[in-house]
Amino acid sequence: MKWTVLSDNRSRDGRLSTEHGLSILLQAQRHKILLDTGASDVFIKNAEQLGIDLCDVDYVFISHGHSDHAGGLRYFLEHNQKAKVIVSPNAMSGTFYSKRGNLHSITTEWPELDTDRLISIDQTCEIAKGLHAIAHIPQNHIIPKGNQNLYVQDVNGDFVLDDFRHELALYIDGLLFTGCAHSGLENILSACPWPVHTVVGGFHLLDGMEPEEEIQALAHRLKEKYPKTLFYTSHCTGDNVLEVMKGVMGEQLQSFRCGTLNEMV
Repeated sequence: MKWTVLSDNRSRDGRLSTEHGLSILLQAQRHKILLDTGASDVFIKNAEQLGIDLCDVDYVFISHGHSDHAGGLRYFLEHNQKAKVIVSPNAMSGTFYSKRGNLHSITTEWPELDTDRLISIDQTCEIAKGLHAIAHIPQNHIIPKGNQNLYVQDVNGDFVLDDFRHELALYIDGLLFTGCAHSGLENILSACPWPVHTVVGGFHLLDGMEPEEEIQALAHRLKEKYPKTLFYTSHCTGDNVLEVMKGVMGEQLQSFRCGTLNEMV
């Protein structure tokens, strides 16, 4: 199994473009899965630079409804005629806003999807052999403080705090993809009933939002409870947050960027 970062806020390769978005190509033994699609067609252009063909992708997994993770889907569907799209119905029906800075929409413009290409997930299930989606993640542990700026618009047009019922996590062969982990990294790990050797994705721990002592405490809990699990993060994990956590977790925690290729035996 290997995974390649196609879209991220940061890059390790001067040929590759960056954006506020996330897209990772996961090539497993039985499945080829695109994990999120970034905000635009950047992931497609970067894939071309890396010599990666996305036409044979089997599944597209959309972790939640925000446009920095699903905005590139319409471009992908122009390139790939067979992949099935895994997404929560709440992601496709929701209207999402951020109040960081000025109020602005972060709602995805969804392309039309044939019903035979849509896998709508409203509960944790096995999609194909060894491929699982985790839905409706219980929030029994702390959630990221950055969530306090994120809203959905209800049927009356009022803005209410997003409860992230539209967020999914994906599990395959010991790897857990968190998307942005709006539901909280510990909550997602607790909701996963299978052994996890690798966690990949954003943690939604923003610089300036999370007290350093809480970040250190989280890192200690992860190290103690999941001592054999490797964590890879970027996108919505702040640089200072990463440094603080790495000070506790050491090599157990790594960052990724556009162009990162990780092969797992």
